[in-house]
Amino acid sequence: MVITGERTVPGIWHENYWFRRHEVVYEALRDVVRGRTVLEAGCGEGYGADLLSRDAAMLAALDYDAYATGHVRTAYPHVPVVRGNLVALPYAEASFDVVVSLQTIEHLWDQDAFVAECVRVLRPGGTLVVSTPNTLTFPPGNIYHPKELEPAELHDLVAARARVASLAGLHHGTRLAAWEEQHGSLVDAQIAGPYAEWPMHVADVVRSVETADFVVREGDDADLAASLDLVVTAQR
Repeated sequence: MVITGERTVPGIWHENYWFRRHEVVYEALRDVVRGRTVLEAGCGEGYGADLLSRDAAMLAALDYDAYATGHVRTAYPHVPVVRGNLVALPYAEASFDVVVSLQTIEHLWDQDAFVAECVRVLRPGGTLVVSTPNTLTFPPGNIYHPKELEPAELHDLVAARARVASLAGLHHGTRLAAWEEQHGSLVDAQIAGPYAEWPMHVADVVRSVETADFVVREGDDADLAASLDLVVTAQR
């Protein structure tokens, strides 16, 4: 897929940090979706739907962008994908055991309507998982993000529609934290200039990043405030 900055795609070396940072949350959800009927709302390139489909009993993927859904049909033909409106999901009430929506809600103007729709299509007791960048630490200026969220904002947004079970933060693990102690912020190093101009030590670490280089954990307010991304889990 063409890289516009709106979505992360696999297989591009200079996107590897962002791809792995997103992929690790999908990996953490494999037990949550195992044997369940799952909707991914806002599937983007489709790599996450592909991963979750290996454990889900049934998975449906949805995205509003026709270019994205066309790509999913070609790249992941085993993943059923639908083009649809995220604030008017084309599914009946109580259709799914789990709704997953990662790195999507920040792209939407009507976030409350989106959460309401996700809860509507969940069966009673079903699970909603939403991730989003933590605006307290995320670089400003992404033109594709109408509204980024702080930890308390995400919690309250979801809690208005469902029972929040946990709010976790994604952090750099030991290896990336040690790299940053020596070189400074890895995110800042990547956005400082075009990837073709990155210093060798930046390019090398970006190429080498794996999902094991991130940690997703619950924490207190200070820990959540310092996190890179937020992950909320709730039940209908």
